Amino acid sequence: MGFDLYREYHDNEWGKPLHDDRALFELLILEGAQAGLSWATVLKKREHYRKVFDGFRPEIIAAYDAAKVAELLADPGIIRNRAKVAATIQNARSYLALTQTGRTFSEFLWGFVGGRPIQNAWGSLSEVPAKTAQSDAMSKALSRAGFKFVGSTICYAFMQASGMVNDHLVTCPQHAKARLLDV
Repeated sequence: MGFDLYREYHDNEWGKPLHDDRALFELLILEGAQAGLSWATVLKKREHYRKVFDGFRPEIIAAYDAAKVAELLADPGIIRNRAKVAATIQNARSYLALTQTGRTFSEFLWGFVGGRPIQNAWGSLSEVPAKTAQSDAMSKALSRAGFKFVGSTICYAFMQASGMVNDHLVTCPQHAKARLLDV
C-alpha cells in the first residue's frame, strides 16, 4: 500500500470523532476483518469491501444467503476468511436487533467513553495500550449482543480509529487537532 493512502487515512480519518451509525458499523466490521493482519491490508481493500458488502448496509447484509457467502469467499478483493464473512452477517443481525431497542449504534458505542473522546497524551508508541477497561467493557457488551470478532484489542483499535480516544502521539500534528474535535 502506498504511503500516501495511509497518510491520507491517518490525517483525515483516524482519530476523528465518528457518530454516523452506518460508518461506525463499517469500521467495526473492517477492524474485525483486520484481526491477524495489518490495517494496510484492509485499507487497500476498503473500497472493494464497500462495493461487495452493499455499502455496509446492515439491513441488506443481514439477509445474505449461502450463495452470497460463496460469492464473497471467491472474491480476491476481500479477506476470504469464512469466519470473518459469517461474523459480518451475524454482526449485521446483531446491529439491527440492538438498534430496535431505541438506541442508536452511536449512542451505544460512545456510551463506553461517556459520550466524549478520551484525551490521551502519549509520548511514544510503546506507551499506547492494546486494550483498556473501556474496550474490555465494549467487547463484553458487543459479545453479549451477539457480535463476533469484537475482542478487546479489536474494540480498542476501533475506539482509536473512530475518535473515541485520542491516541495520536503528542508529537503528531494531529494530536492537537483531535483535541479540538472533542465533541
